[in-house]
Amino acid sequence: MNLSQLERMKNDNGFIAALDQSGGSTPKALASYGIPQEAYADETEMFQMVHEMRSRIMKSPAFTKARILAAILFEKTMDMQVDGKYSADYLWDSKGILPILKVDKGLLELENGVQLMKPIPDLDALLVRAKERHIFGTKMRSVIKEANPMGIKAIVDQQFELGKAIAAAGFIPILEPEVDIHAPNKAEVEVILKQEILEHLKTLDENCHVMFKLTIPDVDNFYEEITQNPNVIRVVALSGGYSRKEANEKLAKNPKLIASFSRALTEGLNANQSDEEFNAVLDESIQSIYEASIK
Repeated sequence: MNLSQLERMKNDNGFIAALDQSGGSTPKALASYGIPQEAYADETEMFQMVHEMRSRIMKSPAFTKARILAAILFEKTMDMQVDGKYSADYLWDSKGILPILKVDKGLLELENGVQLMKPIPDLDALLVRAKERHIFGTKMRSVIKEANPMGIKAIVDQQFELGKAIAAAGFIPILEPEVDIHAPNKAEVEVILKQEILEHLKTLDENCHVMFKLTIPDVDNFYEEITQNPNVIRVVALSGGYSRKEANEKLAKNPKLIASFSRALTEGLNANQSDEEFNAVLDESIQSIYEASIK
C-alpha cells in the first residue's frame, strides 16, 4: 500500500470521479455524449469510443488533483493508455489522482428485494493485474430495491466477504450496496442497511480498511456513525439517477460525505463540443460537485 496515496484519500479535499461505465451502461453513456449506437459497428469500436471520451475528460485542464481525489476505471480502461501511459499511471503520475478499479461483473436477477453481484471467478487474477497496473483501490456495486432484511443482509454479507479478500491483497475496497432512489420505504431500507454495515464492521481486524459508496440518505448525516468508524477511510455518495443539481443539493446536507458521481459528472458534455466548450462545461461540473463535497 502506498502510504502517501492512503493519506491523500483519508485527508485531502475533493471527490471521486466515476469513469467506470461497463458493457451494459456504455451505450447509454455514449448516447448522452452525443454518439448514437449506429456510430459504432461492434463492441470493440464502442469501447474505443468510450475510452476516447474518458481520455478527453482525464486530459482536460479542469480534471486535476486540486478538486478530484480519485477516478474509478472500468477494467478495459485500466488496460488502455492515455498519452502513452496506462490509465492508472497517467492519473497518478501526470495528475496526482488515485486510480480505482471497478471489479464487479454486474448484477444477478432480483431476489428478496435485492440484486446481488454476479460471481467474480477471476478476481484473484484481476487483482494481480491491478497491482501490476498500480491500482490503489477497487469498487463493486450491488443494488437494494426493497426493505427486505434477508436480502439486505445477503448484500452486506457478500460485499464484506469480497471486501476482506481485496483488502488482504493490498487494496482499499469500496463497498457499494446502492439503495435504489425509487425504492418504496427508502428510509426504512437505509435503517436496515446501516445496522447491517455497523454489525459487519465489528468483524474487521484493526488493520483492515474499507470505504463505502452509498446512496445519499433521506435523513441528513444518517451515515455519520459509519464515517467515524476507525476501519472506514471514507464514505462517498453516488448520484443514483438524481440530476447533478439535485445530487449536489442533497450531498451538501451531509458534511461527512463526498461525491462519487458518474452520469452527474459528465452531464452536458458532448463529443461535438470544441475543447474550449468541453473544458468549460467540465470545469463547471467539477466545481459544483467539489463545493458540495467540502461543505
